[in-house]
Amino acid sequence: MSDGHQIFVRLYEPKETAIGHFYILHGMAEHGGRYDAFADALCELGYFVTIHDHRGHGKTAEMNGRQGYFTDNNGFHRVVQDVYELIQYFQMEHEVRETILFGHSMGSFLARRFIQLYSQEIDKCILCGTGATTVLHSLGNILAKTLSLVQGKTVKSYLMNELSFGSFNKQFANVKTAFDWLCTNEDEVHTYINDPFCGFVPTNQFFVDLTEGLLLINRRNEIANIRKDLAVLLISGSEDPVGNKGVGVYKVANQLKRAGLNNVVVYLFEGMRHEILREKNKEHVFHVVSRWLSK
Repeated sequence: MSDGHQIFVRLYEPKETAIGHFYILHGMAEHGGRYDAFADALCELGYFVTIHDHRGHGKTAEMNGRQGYFTDNNGFHRVVQDVYELIQYFQMEHEVRETILFGHSMGSFLARRFIQLYSQEIDKCILCGTGATTVLHSLGNILAKTLSLVQGKTVKSYLMNELSFGSFNKQFANVKTAFDWLCTNEDEVHTYINDPFCGFVPTNQFFVDLTEGLLLINRRNEIANIRKDLAVLLISGSEDPVGNKGVGVYKVANQLKRAGLNNVVVYLFEGMRHEILREKNKEHVFHVVSRWLSK
């Protein structure tokens, strides 16, 4: 990257000439390797697919960083800049007809900031498992800054992690693990738990950066910067606690529509939770995404 930091990127190429570039932004406390099946399905459609491990995540953290830590200052902005620089690089390396940006969970928050700054660089945007910003994020930002100041930036923030995710499992009956809110597919939940690159507790500074980013992407004047003809698809599980079971997803969609975007579509998948790409009937999600891309 422009600041010298090395980023680990996965590349998936179709058998024939690519019809477009599909860029995936993974979520918090996971990594790009979890999207192999989705990337392979997109390659079958003819897309060149790229996905990098964010700073503080996966192999990027393993190579040269600290797990659960973006940067010392302005981490949310820096991670969005990584996306911009990588998209610019691959657009020069591969001549494709269109570029689609896909962000899941935290990746959707990064994607929302990206289109506020650089919507002219892409053709379509898919926000998966996104959610709305609330007053609690303002309080969380104050708390995270206090913890970072008192305990240190690089200390794991068990308190912020519990406040962020502790209530999610409580919305479901007969839970067996701390991560049942992710998916109804028990095999996928256990795969997540057993993955050393997943489910870790991020640092105090990470939560400072994340909450500041959430507050930023919610500002009307920032949303107004998105070009009005950008096609945006919002997909989520109807039982996803991150999106407040659809309420937060529609709130985000309405923000975009009020800003003048004229091609915003919402699709909620009945009974699915947060990780809709890993539910037992994930093929239905692939079909909906494929159908939307073709339109």
